[in-house]
Amino acid sequence: MAQEHPFAQYVRILGKGKKGSRSLTREEANDAMGMILDRQVRPEQLGALLMLLRVKEESPEELAGFADAVRARYRPPQGIAASVDWATYAGKKRHLPWFMLVALLLAEQGTPVFMHGARGHTAGRLYSEDMLSLFGIEPCPDWQGVDHALRTTGFAFMSIDRLCPPLGEIIQLRNILGLRSPVHTLCRMLNPLDAEATIDGVFHPPYAPMHQQTALLLGIHQSVTVRGDGGEAEVKPDSDTELHWIIDGELDTGVWPRLYSQRLVKDERLDPQDLLGLWRGELDHPYGEGAVISTLAMVLRLLEPERPIDTERLLEQARERWARRDRRRF
Repeated sequence: MAQEHPFAQYVRILGKGKKGSRSLTREEANDAMGMILDRQVRPEQLGALLMLLRVKEESPEELAGFADAVRARYRPPQGIAASVDWATYAGKKRHLPWFMLVALLLAEQGTPVFMHGARGHTAGRLYSEDMLSLFGIEPCPDWQGVDHALRTTGFAFMSIDRLCPPLGEIIQLRNILGLRSPVHTLCRMLNPLDAEATIDGVFHPPYAPMHQQTALLLGIHQSVTVRGDGGEAEVKPDSDTELHWIIDGELDTGVWPRLYSQRLVKDERLDPQDLLGLWRGELDHPYGEGAVISTLAMVLRLLEPERPIDTERLLEQARERWARRDRRRF
């Protein structure tokens, strides 16, 4: 008689129908993702699991279990430290990724930022990794490179293809399956360097509390999930932005108020060189500068958990820090 594949149990748990199916426990999710990472799963099984999870919507316990498996197998060397983990996996299509300037400013002013992401999985989007060359930055090929970049510049970027190659491969199934899979969410949750604060973005509203609750399960005490522009962690300056916080280990939600009372006209064409122009002070771009100021103020709130929230104070602090940037650095 044919013997059942050991991974089949996890497909069955998710796929037994409305009355018979259930979510995986954290331990089951850990084992299932471990088998995927160890390449012990057939392609048919992987596709079935990913799409069953996509239809059901992954639970925080499942995501935490998946993250447990990744962390156990792809652990960075000890001694590499960053203050902020910034996940960037969506890409931008309506506006430039102005949040890149916030990460670089934080790094310049003494807050080390580790950024990780993916590119190329969705047509017509601008990805963070593709913006790095504008600033003379190379993505890090390994953890030694991350350590060197953080120590010398305060900023390091690593692609998920390097951080965890099997997850990078699964993300690229987007055009084969026709849908994003739970791996797009999982990658945002990894925080491989155990940074004190984590930042990530979502597009679809139900995913924000899912990210928030997963981060709490993973022991993160300072976190913000932004329902930002295009699904990236960027505050929109011309509309209110929904935020899901973890502050000192406590869940909270709120709305970051818009800077401008009216919607600004969208650029007819996205030119990445405008990122440099704004940094250097050569470009007047109200939306871009507003996105930088608002996003920076949000991050400052995350880095000052002991202080009560004061939006106006944080915005003024953000304006002052933006004005102090080294305009000749890039």
